[in-house]
Formats: sequence, C-alpha cells, structure tokens
Amino acid sequence: MLRPVLLCLLILVGHAAKASPVSSALPDAELRGEATLRFLGFPLYKARLFTPSGAPLDWSKDFALELTYLRDLTAYDLVEGTMREFERTGGTLPVRAQLNRCFFDVRNGDRYNAVANGPNQLTFWRNDTRTCTLSHPQITARFMGIFLGDNTRSRRFTSLLRSDG
Repeated sequence: MLRPVLLCLLILVGHAAKASPVSSALPDAELRGEATLRFLGFPLYKARLFTPSGAPLDWSKDFALELTYLRDLTAYDLVEGTMREFERTGGTLPVRAQLNRCFFDVRNGDRYNAVANGPNQLTFWRNDTRTCTLSHPQITARFMGIFLGDNTRSRRFTSLLRSDG
C-alpha cells in the first residue's frame, strides 16, 4: 500500500517541479490574451501573451509570447517568414544566422516561447527546451512587433492577443 502512494507522490512532485519557460523566466507573468492566426481560413498557430501580473502590454517591461503550432512547418519556413516580416515592418535585420540556430521544424502541437530580456535580447524555448538567445539592438520590439505591433498582418488577431478592448 505504501509503495503505490509513494509512486503517486513522486509523479506529482515531478510534474510540479517542471516549470514552464514563461514562469521560470518571468515569475510574475500572467496570461494577458490569446488569439489564433489563420491564413486563408486555415489555422496556423495559437498565440498567448504573458505580461507582468496580466497587465496591458508595456514595451518597456519584459513579457513573453507563446505560439502553439496547428500545422507542420519547417525551420526554413519559420526563418524565411520571420525575415519577410522584418522587411515588411521596418527593414531587414542581420539575424538570419541566429534565427537558424533558434528555429527547428515544428509539428502540429509544438510550442515556441519567446521571452523578452530587455529591449535587445529574446530567449526562445521549443517545447520547454531552450533553443537560443537572440541578441540585436531593439530585437524585442522588432520580433514581438510582428505579432503585437501596430503594423501586424491582422489587427483583430493582435487586438485579441493584447486584450485591447
């Protein structure tokens, strides 16, 4: 009888000890908003924004973005899509080599977290495993702006994600 109880306790402790990248990197972060991005009606990913205490997005404070992919994409697709969005929203950035180290192929259900660490650094996790830290002047605003900025591809998506009203 004691053995099954101990086994259950060990399983529960193991699950409790594994913190998400967001809660580990930003202990006061709470969910602010969520939205699903669709392309031609097909869902691409579900996004969730985490801010300090769930407060409105403040670009001067660290925050996190989680993307859960709803279809398979290659690392090439992720890097090229990011580079195209950089060009569209303010010009090319010399970060392709860094992105190639950050992004891996994703399958339906895979998750990427991007956590801001000041204005010049983002740390990425894929399925709770740290993949890289992307460093470049103003990279937080440029990368996160793809999803949360004033010039995104979908104002409705961004508004839901930011919970702007």
